Amino acid sequence: MTDPTHGSVDTELLAEPRLVVEPGVAARVSAVATPVLQGMGYRLVRIKISGEAGCTVQIMAERPDGTMQIEDCEAISKALSPALDVADPIDRAYRLEISSPGIDRPLVRRSDFERFGGHLVKIEMAVAQQGRKRFRGTLQGVDGDCVRLHRDDTSAGEDADVRLVMEDIADARLILTDELIAESMRRGKAAERELRQSLGLEPPPPPHARKSDPSKSNKPKPKLKPDGKNARNKTKEQRLAAERRPQADIDPTRGD
Repeated sequence: MTDPTHGSVDTELLAEPRLVVEPGVAARVSAVATPVLQGMGYRLVRIKISGEAGCTVQIMAERPDGTMQIEDCEAISKALSPALDVADPIDRAYRLEISSPGIDRPLVRRSDFERFGGHLVKIEMAVAQQGRKRFRGTLQGVDGDCVRLHRDDTSAGEDADVRLVMEDIADARLILTDELIAESMRRGKAAERELRQSLGLEPPPPPHARKSDPSKSNKPKPKLKPDGKNARNKTKEQRLAAERRPQADIDPTRGD
């Protein structure tokens, strides 16, 4: 079993509050799950209770850096199940499901909107803004208590750039794109490699494998002629000039 708290944990990100919280029964589950997850080094993303298979409680969680492995889900399930059994926040039988946020994940914290700047999102507001509640466009970052969005669904005469108050956001989610998939794969591979290295299952990268600055390379550079041409190119020019010389210029009686 992996240690969920391996490496350094960003305590500020771990304790960062969610902007979107659930009401009712889900809120009671959240009150039990949040301290357990934080104690293990995870953050709660979302709780969803549905009528699938009688009753399913889906708890979405992640590490502060946004990653989540299968081993993490198993560790959370084993730790959280007994805590929920004792607190008994649901008055009927249910099936507990632990999952990662996924690629087209919900955005529930300020750091989520900062991390995924440049990606497409769809946002639904609890309070209408500019006469509408639904927006779609590219995240442009965070400005104070607002999310900046460049809309791609504007009509003629509408301003494409809007600022949406974070506290008034009811739901926000990334839109699946090729760029988002590629970035998610890069992060997942990096997180898995870091985890394996921290557990001693994979050796750390050797010093020579680190990226180097080309400007500081120890490889000797070719010498340049005063006119700036490469010496090899200059030699080639001289050879071609000799081959173009008339045969009368060559004395066959001379040695090399």
